[in-house]
Amino acid sequence: MIALVIRDLKLAMRSGGGFGHALAFFFAVALLVPLAVGSDSAILVSVASGMIWVAALLASLLSLDRLFSIDFEDGSLEAIAVSPLPLEIAVCSKICAHWIATGLPLAAAAPVVGLLLHLPGEGYFWAVASLLVGTPALSALGAFGASLTAGMKRGGLLLSVLVVPMSIPTLVFGAKSIALAVAGASNTTAFLLLAATTLTAVAIAPFAAARALADSLR
Repeated sequence: MIALVIRDLKLAMRSGGGFGHALAFFFAVALLVPLAVGSDSAILVSVASGMIWVAALLASLLSLDRLFSIDFEDGSLEAIAVSPLPLEIAVCSKICAHWIATGLPLAAAAPVVGLLLHLPGEGYFWAVASLLVGTPALSALGAFGASLTAGMKRGGLLLSVLVVPMSIPTLVFGAKSIALAVAGASNTTAFLLLAATTLTAVAIAPFAAARALADSLR
């Protein structure tokens, strides 16, 4: 599986799905929000937690349309499907590679984005923690959505329509865990629900995505 993850990371870098694109989008949102809502600190603080997670969600969508389409087009996916390696393992490698290339850099960049959005100091730790815990769910749900559109040309818009609604619980609990920490309230429930959402997505998505891919290869 490690070899598959390394291969997928190399493919992601070559096809334009590297971490630089996600980070650039993440920072662009952080720079544009003050221009749109004004530079008033109180306003920025009120929207910071939500905007961090909205930006993370949208950034994670950037490379999803290429998650399976490249392997589908060059026949690699069919070769994997008929090999002794379970297709679910291949999907897991895609999820891991996507998270390493997007979710991990976004979590690392969260303090800088929080600074640009005037996020209070109490929220920095939870911004990083919530992204580390929640972004695997975005990658897993994105892999499921990508598996449904793998055989379609220009399925990026449909992919976004499929993935965004499924990601709403992760978005809500992730933003809430930061907002509650900033407000000085307990965010334990929100954070645990975020972790539960991630565990559920990571547990189910590889099997659902593998089934969708198997059907598309028939």
